[in-house]
Amino acid sequence: MTPTITAFENSPDRGRGFARDMPVRWAFEEVGQPYDVRLVSLKAMKEPAHLALQPFGQIPTYEENGLCLFETGAIVLHIAQTHEGLLPIDAAGRARAIGWMFAAVSTMEPPIVERESAGYLERGESWHDQRLPLMEERIRTRLLQLSARLGDAEWLDGGFSAGDLMMVTVLRRLEGSKLLDAFQNLADYIARGTARPAYRRAFAAQRAVFEAISGR
Repeated sequence: MTPTITAFENSPDRGRGFARDMPVRWAFEEVGQPYDVRLVSLKAMKEPAHLALQPFGQIPTYEENGLCLFETGAIVLHIAQTHEGLLPIDAAGRARAIGWMFAAVSTMEPPIVERESAGYLERGESWHDQRLPLMEERIRTRLLQLSARLGDAEWLDGGFSAGDLMMVTVLRRLEGSKLLDAFQNLADYIARGTARPAYRRAFAAQRAVFEAISGR
């Protein structure tokens, strides 16, 4: 059975590759696994049928042979564990790659998403301008730490892995913010990730949904 994932029918990111089905698509492309996509509207995401798959009313979800999963990181990990190409063969290397997956979503992503959300939800509030430098300083601290660890290496731990896939996905959310300007090795790291043919195929597939909706 071909896995089926859900994605936005009309994504708020306007086809820029930030919606959370993007890393799942990328993972499928890296391992060469075909997949189907069921598009859902924002309204449908809050209805019982979708909530039975994703209790928080978000995307993506994953269904295959009776298995239902939610949360992007969990889905990518499942793909990586059941197909060759995204995790090292040796047990220690696999454990380290999985550790970097968790670092991406648990350590790097929260301050980045906090800043992003504040821009949408708090920009008109009196405290926003005071909070922004604090939020950005937290991000810079994490970027400094990650930059020091990456150094001049191509990937985080040996060859490209699911850890890099998740980390590049998270760091992309800073594009256009100038926060990456002081970290050339991280900018180059993102560029290497997004230059991968599998990433380009995934991006094109997600972008096609926006173009179909917008008539472009």
